[in-house]
Amino acid sequence: MQRAFIAWGAVLSMLAVAIGAFGAHLLEPVISEHYMKVYETGVQYHMFHALGLILIALIAGQWGESARLRWAGRLLGTGIVLFSGSLYVLSISGIKVLGAITPLGGVCFIAGWLCLTLEAISRKRA
Repeated sequence: MQRAFIAWGAVLSMLAVAIGAFGAHLLEPVISEHYMKVYETGVQYHMFHALGLILIALIAGQWGESARLRWAGRLLGTGIVLFSGSLYVLSISGIKVLGAITPLGGVCFIAGWLCLTLEAISRKRA
């Protein structure tokens, strides 16, 4: 689990940088200011949660693997796809119905952080 989440977190972080650069250099002159802000929000959440995956992997190395930590990582990864992915496509295509997918990604983010919180609370003091 630890190696997989570090690898996924690193790949997703790299993609966040590449997608952000694509937006800044190629999309900014083409899409509206509103959609550029939507796109940038997707990039920010993408990077934060990719780093969250790495954090979860490091915590698993300290505390040991658990089902809650595994779910935390899975939910953050799924959230990136649903939340950020829907914002990227919405920004580029203008298809507003895609905005209905974004909250599902937000729920995944919240649930992932909740899993991490519950794991921390359940740990006994050393």
